[in-house]
Amino acid sequence: MTLYTLHDSPLGELLLTGEESPGGTVLTSLSMPGRRGAPGTGPGMRRDERTFAVATARLDAYFAGRLTRFELPLSAAGSEFRQRVWRALDDIPYGTTTTYGALAERLGVPRAEIRALAAAVGANPLLLVRPCHRVIGADGSMRGYAGGVERKVRLLTHEGALQPLPVG
Repeated sequence: MTLYTLHDSPLGELLLTGEESPGGTVLTSLSMPGRRGAPGTGPGMRRDERTFAVATARLDAYFAGRLTRFELPLSAAGSEFRQRVWRALDDIPYGTTTTYGALAERLGVPRAEIRALAAAVGANPLLLVRPCHRVIGADGSMRGYAGGVERKVRLLTHEGALQPLPVG
């Protein structure tokens, strides 16, 4: 059975989904309001805040500036290529960014397949937890983010990878 919870955050209400497993619940998705292709809730799903208590506490710690790396049981469905790209996202340090080209080079993905790599980054079902927001364009531009480019900028500013815009 798919379990879910809704959790308030500075980015809006987050939807966490997970599946029960012998070792406990594994997180399968974390999405934000307005996310393209975001899962919804429905029949066959059960709301269970207690199951996600560790994940939501870690999200709160992240937004409070006390957590820089999520260590949670994860299980996202995707091709072997996507899984490899998503695991590589885990290695991008807090407070830094990388480019799609640098990520492709690190993974040995040919230049001709950078679009496939970018599509895999964009299909990451575990926003925040797998930090796809840390991947930017080679020119420093904020390329698409499933949670919205404005949220990507907010996350990178929160992490210190971008300087806040001056007020006034």
